Amino acid sequence: MASESKFAHLPRATSSPLECPHQGPSLLHNAHFNKGSAFPTPERQTFNLHGLLPPHVQTLDEQVERAYQQYSSRGDDLAKNTFMASMKAQNEVLYYKLIQTHLKEMFGVIYTPTEAEAIRNYSRLFRKPEGCFLNIRDRGVEGVLRNFETRDEVDYIVVSDGEQILGIGDQGVGAILISSAKLAITTICGGIHPARQLPVVLDCGTDNEELLNDELYLGLKQPRVRGKEYDDFVEEFVRAARKRFPKAYIHFSLYLSEDFGLQNAKRILEKYCTEIPCFNDDIQGTGCVTLAALLTGLHVSKVKLEDVRVICFGSGSAGTGIADQISDAIATETGKSKEDAMKQIWCIDKPGLLLKSHGDRLTTSQAPFAREDREWTDAEGVDLLSVVKKVQPHVLIGTSTKPGAFTQEVITEMAKHVDQPIVFPLSNPTRLHEAQPQDINTWTEGRALIATGSPFPAVEYNGVTKEIAECNNSTAFPGIGLGAVLSRTRLLSKKMIVAASKALAAQAPALKDDTKPLLADVEDVRELSVNVAKAAIQAAVEEGLAQEEGIPGEEDLEEWIRVQMWEPRYRELKKVGREDY
Repeated sequence: MASESKFAHLPRATSSPLECPHQGPSLLHNAHFNKGSAFPTPERQTFNLHGLLPPHVQTLDEQVERAYQQYSSRGDDLAKNTFMASMKAQNEVLYYKLIQTHLKEMFGVIYTPTEAEAIRNYSRLFRKPEGCFLNIRDRGVEGVLRNFETRDEVDYIVVSDGEQILGIGDQGVGAILISSAKLAITTICGGIHPARQLPVVLDCGTDNEELLNDELYLGLKQPRVRGKEYDDFVEEFVRAARKRFPKAYIHFSLYLSEDFGLQNAKRILEKYCTEIPCFNDDIQGTGCVTLAALLTGLHVSKVKLEDVRVICFGSGSAGTGIADQISDAIATETGKSKEDAMKQIWCIDKPGLLLKSHGDRLTTSQAPFAREDREWTDAEGVDLLSVVKKVQPHVLIGTSTKPGAFTQEVITEMAKHVDQPIVFPLSNPTRLHEAQPQDINTWTEGRALIATGSPFPAVEYNGVTKEIAECNNSTAFPGIGLGAVLSRTRLLSKKMIVAASKALAAQAPALKDDTKPLLADVEDVRELSVNVAKAAIQAAVEEGLAQEEGIPGEEDLEEWIRVQMWEPRYRELKKVGREDY
């Protein structure tokens, strides 16, 4: 498309030859330019590659077939993950093309859950550094960032502090891999150029005794730094990153473990979201994709957004992030105030229903959702079943990591009051789900609309089979990031995220057949990202946040987006001198 497009001149378009300053062995060792056995004969001559490669010239598809055979021969998922990391360091295009060709199969290997094992074993599997390592004892972030000389502007930064990684807790410096993995997902799913992104780890030490006692551990061997010194470090990074890469969109992956209060993720997001374009996928990404599933469920069950009653069971960063997104959508779409919209949501955590009287025990994220104590008499319990009985919710969402919390009694009580209960047990991994989809379907006599946090097989009741949607935030954050990058939005607004959720919901298979999933599959994510980006860009333009010049109107916007999405294909190389490059 790029060669035929009127937008082929744009800097991110990939129709023109790729200028390359390398030749010989140096070229073969550069993953960005390397084509391996696919270098055509003219380029082998131009770039002095004769004798360095076998003579037969392969196609990219032939390389993918060979690489897939090698991948399949690995004994377990961690070995496959390591193989893919090695390939990424050798040949960027082949790495992404292989994943794109086998996305459904490989997604869980390059990302969650297998990436968690790679992170846990980072110091033992370490071969080659990737990304930016900042540590709190070696300040001068601005000077460090100057080491990352890039010909192209950096569009997308993912930064993690390693304290709460994929359900495995504090992994210290190994968090660089989650930053890299999230960026790989933005490329595969959203077309973010791999040469225009930067993974970052903020090494603040670790409280993981296993790492501290491991002689091979590569990070700072000291207890994790907290408080003002931590905040100052994050501040220094944000300011330096904005100075060095002024157009970059920053994707935070910063969380404090539960012992120290999950409000840290929300606090950091709230501090910077009014200053820079930034995002937190645990809060906003999970909230966005869950809201999309909810909007689909409401459409199928014929419940209006202005009337919906929602219970969120589990009120950490993910749970309150979901509640925030839902209340934002209610306010945005119905004209209600944010405060009134929040009254349609009941949040439950360890003490039970969140109440004003809990005072200082409430995190900053929980406090806005706390109910007035006068709403509940002494005789009324604040446990999940009691709240379900009183509220009679249309929607029940679980982010509690409390397996089996959605009991048969809870689900059947919910089903007494609504025709099609919308039930989302989202806790990960699978063993921590609040209920099994098959049980929910059986207890509701096949009436429930279900989405989960992990993949589950279809469920059946009385001969009717229903497919289960997965609330995978990877269907949301790459498209949101793409829209933010291409529009050069000053900020990522609530309206942009609600627009993204509506775009996701609009692609749901359940809209045409209620036995189909409430969300599109991850295999369709590239097309989803185009629609999500389009919605986010249009919202940014409407709010006056977009800074990019020349954003076209409705008729040409989709083409404008597609032309700027990176595709894993080999481009013709044009030889240039290092001084010209």
